[in-house]
Amino acid sequence: MYTLFVSRKQAWKALYFIMRILKRRNNNTKRLAYTALVRAMLEYGAVCWYPYREGQVSALNRVQNRAAKFANNINESGWETLAQRRLIARICALFKSYTGGRAWKAMGDILLKPCYLSRGDHNRKIRTRKERTNVGKYSFVNRNIKS
Repeated sequence: MYTLFVSRKQAWKALYFIMRILKRRNNNTKRLAYTALVRAMLEYGAVCWYPYREGQVSALNRVQNRAAKFANNINESGWETLAQRRLIARICALFKSYTGGRAWKAMGDILLKPCYLSRGDHNRKIRTRKERTNVGKYSFVNRNIKS
């Protein structure tokens, strides 16, 4: 996935730049620099090109783990994982597309109402789509409906 490769490479470059410049600064400054510069690169557009393979996810997590080790001088940081942040962003994007939010209006036309609502269902339920290829199975719409 080209987009994933480019964003990961840019994030590594930015992280090494921060590590070189902020070597002797306090942990708070390092954390702030990571969240402002590096994490923004890792999360940009991740709602649409969401990585679903283990290798892709671990490649992104390696960047965050290295930054956590640099910022906190320990392996465990207590930061919210990138997967958790992507899940929240995906759910927000699905809600915006369902309600017809500005840039998501065209995506909202793809979402279909279910043929049948049982007693326990709610009126905002979305029909799942059956896809045969990986591109369809792991697309933005299908992954968000199942979340």
